[in-house]
Amino acid sequence: MAQIFGDFVDKQEGSGEYLQIGFSPHAMPLQQRWRNNGLSANFLADYLSTFFPGENSAASARQAEIKDAVSYVANELLENAMKFSYTAAHQAVSIEMFLEADVISLYATNSLDPQTVAPFQQYIQRLLTEDPDALYMEQLEHNAAEDHNGASGLGFLTMLNDYGATLAWRFTCLGQDVVTVTTMVRFSV
Repeated sequence: MAQIFGDFVDKQEGSGEYLQIGFSPHAMPLQQRWRNNGLSANFLADYLSTFFPGENSAASARQAEIKDAVSYVANELLENAMKFSYTAAHQAVSIEMFLEADVISLYATNSLDPQTVAPFQQYIQRLLTEDPDALYMEQLEHNAAEDHNGASGLGFLTMLNDYGATLAWRFTCLGQDVVTVTTMVRFSV
């Protein structure tokens, strides 16, 4: 049984260009993964940018803007998916990117520790129901006041505020102790 949060749009394979990449998060320590996350995000952005040729300065600026947005969003999704992946589940982490006529969609899927599902869903409810600007300021103040162990908590809020993205999540129970979450981010181009 799946639980949906937000306006989750199923993947649109066959309706446009798409790219899928899978990772084995338990194959190497998380610290060694960080560089790979950035490389993978940049690869997705580079791949997508070929569909937006920079034939003049305006087109080149648009291409660079789209490339930066995809790189940022993909990197945030991969970092979260790797960081919160439940290694005991031995599930792959994947990221998929779809290009439709005027929308880019990214989907990151990872397993979760069953103990973290409820707090994460509570956070999602806040993201979906409260003012993103106010949440952003609250998170900045929280980060300034407390040690946050390198996790700023600003990724999803930046996607909402800076990129006008639509976010949604699908939680799927695969067995007794295996829950996966697919995070969807869509934004217009």
